[in-house]
Amino acid sequence: MLMMLLHRENVACRYVVVKSVQSGYRTERNRRGCSAACRRAEERMPYEVLARKWRPQQFEDVVGQDHVVRTLQNAIKSGRLAHAYLFVGPRGTGKTSIARLLAKALNCEKGPTVKPCGKCDNCMEIAAGASLDVLEIDGASNNTVDQIRDLRDTVRYAPARGRFKIYIIDEVHMLTSSAFNALLKTLEEPPAHVKFLFATTEPDKVLPTIVSRCQRFDLRRIPAKLIVERLGVIARSEKVKVDDDALLAIARGSEGALRDAESALDQLIAFKGDSIHEEDVLSVFGLVARRGVEALAGAILKGDIAGVIGQVAALDDAGKDLQRLAMDLLEHFRNLAVAINVRDAASVLDLTDAQMDTLREQASGTDTARVLRVVEILADVEERMRHTLSKRTLLETALIRASRAAVVVSLEEILAKIEELRGSADTPASAGMSGRPAPQERERSPDPPEAGPPQAEAGEAAGRHDKGEPFLFPEAQSVEDQKGILVARWAEIVEKAGKVCVGARGLLGDLAPGGVEDDEVIIEVDPEFEEDDARLKDARLRKALEHIIGDILRREVVVVFRPGSGMTNIVQEHQAKIEEAGVGETSDAVRRKQKIAEDPVVQETLRIFKGEIIEVRI
Repeated sequence: MLMMLLHRENVACRYVVVKSVQSGYRTERNRRGCSAACRRAEERMPYEVLARKWRPQQFEDVVGQDHVVRTLQNAIKSGRLAHAYLFVGPRGTGKTSIARLLAKALNCEKGPTVKPCGKCDNCMEIAAGASLDVLEIDGASNNTVDQIRDLRDTVRYAPARGRFKIYIIDEVHMLTSSAFNALLKTLEEPPAHVKFLFATTEPDKVLPTIVSRCQRFDLRRIPAKLIVERLGVIARSEKVKVDDDALLAIARGSEGALRDAESALDQLIAFKGDSIHEEDVLSVFGLVARRGVEALAGAILKGDIAGVIGQVAALDDAGKDLQRLAMDLLEHFRNLAVAINVRDAASVLDLTDAQMDTLREQASGTDTARVLRVVEILADVEERMRHTLSKRTLLETALIRASRAAVVVSLEEILAKIEELRGSADTPASAGMSGRPAPQERERSPDPPEAGPPQAEAGEAAGRHDKGEPFLFPEAQSVEDQKGILVARWAEIVEKAGKVCVGARGLLGDLAPGGVEDDEVIIEVDPEFEEDDARLKDARLRKALEHIIGDILRREVVVVFRPGSGMTNIVQEHQAKIEEAGVGETSDAVRRKQKIAEDPVVQETLRIFKGEIIEVRI
């Protein structure tokens, strides 16, 4: 701009100065037209940072926003230009740069064109920020209703030189509600020569009535791979040697913002000169190497709390950013969850082959539920660390909880396993009963028997466990233990028998195990049900009971029906105990509580946690 004022009459000189400011190179042919004063002034010009020097000058230079660029180019080609555009996205992703490119494309002397020449007066003035027809307004500092009213009053005037009068409002969400309302009518029906280009990082704060009057473009975070490629081009142009690992570390630290990555590279060049390594990046910005994050994650997955605390202490002493460490761990466990659940995870995750190998190795030793518990803990602590000075204490306590969560089996997993076992116990015997081995074979060999041909008898269709599956109860050691098990699981036995023999549920529901004598299991029959004797002699029912009970006791048994009190005796015993405690209940309530207490899930839970039933409430 200084040179433009000194040599306004010298067009060639003005061109070379603006080009040197914006693009970082000079045209020797044009330099011949510069005076000695011009060249001296140029030499005194301050250093231009890489983020400004490498700002895109053509749509093709925009990195990682192809969906936005293609839409705008097609709109320009077809002449379908809206009067207002809203560019939304994280910082450093190209919102303002695309707005400037669109302004150049519309006001270029050869336009509207998708390839502005960059040489005409309009293009050069827009690039230098000196165009009278392209007004860039900071929404943070020009956010009052009076300032917007002044802007509204200038809209009616025709452009000075260009085709359109273009208003670029950056951080438009900073405008007050009154300022937005003052702009509504103008934004809805602007003059034909006016275009509004808005940019914001927080679209939720923009009034919906404003958004609905604009064409919205959502810019994405730029992938690390594209950032690495762009930084490589810049480094080669600046004659700086940067390792690939260093470029990747810069890209990882930029969080998808190319401007941040360019600023970081600028800082590193000032720090190390023309040779930059990964250690320099980690040292300057307090980042933790990917290998360090992987090692810490491995210690968490193993439940090695001492190792976790030691690694955090070492990183803190080395001056690493602990909040950034928490974010890196969160990202790592997110990637781990993807690796566990997605078959072709490499196509989803932007990681190197070595990093994918580490993820697969860690994924083989854990499961989704445990990883997600760690993710929840890390997400919570990462948010809390933003508002505390005791970052190390907060992080260490969170990682201790994460280490325990990564190895401790949750109650949900226990209940799911119990339900799985219960489901296998309810499976009809046609799925697993047909190849039942002899007792001697089961004692000699722990291997599951080969399935034999289906049996014709209905008794062979009773549900049972395969030999290789765990039993809900340990093998009984005494007659009383065996009787207690049968009493506790009688409801289950009745249910399984009912699946084999029609009417067995109603018949066996009033019977009860009376005891165990050698290989015989006594089932007591209430004398008032003697008319059911014929049904009790059914060979199919007896065979089914023998197989079901044999599976529970893990040996061959013979079922014998004998007269007795049946279920009435058991109910009366429980009723007597309750009455002794001073609580009177009906037999129906006692039966319901007994059924709950005998439920296989309840029994297995008691066995796992070595507990006992204190009270059953209905």
